[in-house]
Amino acid sequence: MLYIVPTPIGNLGDMTHRAIEILSSADIILAEDTRTTKRLLDKYNITTPLRSYHAFNEHQATAAILELLSEGKTLALVSDAGTPGISDPGFFLVRACREANEQVVVLPGPTAFVPALVGSGFPCDRFYFEGFLPHKKGRNTRWKFLSAVTHTIILYESPYRLIKCLEEILEFLGDLRKVCVVREISKIHEQYHYGSASQLLLEFGQHPEKVKGEIVIIISAE
Repeated sequence: MLYIVPTPIGNLGDMTHRAIEILSSADIILAEDTRTTKRLLDKYNITTPLRSYHAFNEHQATAAILELLSEGKTLALVSDAGTPGISDPGFFLVRACREANEQVVVLPGPTAFVPALVGSGFPCDRFYFEGFLPHKKGRNTRWKFLSAVTHTIILYESPYRLIKCLEEILEFLGDLRKVCVVREISKIHEQYHYGSASQLLLEFGQHPEKVKGEIVIIISAE
């Protein structure tokens, strides 16, 4: 069968006992970046063979993976951090397994937007997860759509585009909705930056050293 195994988004101590057991007993671990996963495996003395599986080879690699599953092999899929399939490779393989009647088991575990959402203090009962916006083509179209969303909005963003994203929040959503910029979740420098888009633009503009690390942006409901 295929196991979908979440891995820590920061603190390596967030690995679960079950995740360690699955990765230790699998025949092969499919990894987004084998170098990143190797560091995690070394910490827990896991020696299972690694095979590359990422956004650039998933279509070509899936047929061979299905063949291994049909032979009775147990495979585990991991991404660099968090839960595979959430803004990371995984969806295509899981769909192919379902269509081929191969068993898939998804372990619960880390994903960046859940702690960011809960820690923001914004309503969590209804929210819209956008993930990464398009870099160029279609970006304005997505912002126009998001401007009509009345629930809490969740975005992933690169530190290199944070300022641009805050400027776009101000342009398309205005300055009344509160924003929470969360970075380095579960790491030693985890921080929540809270305010209006204009206030956060001023903060990060005056302190560019804060614009680093993995970033989740939470936008309050209307």
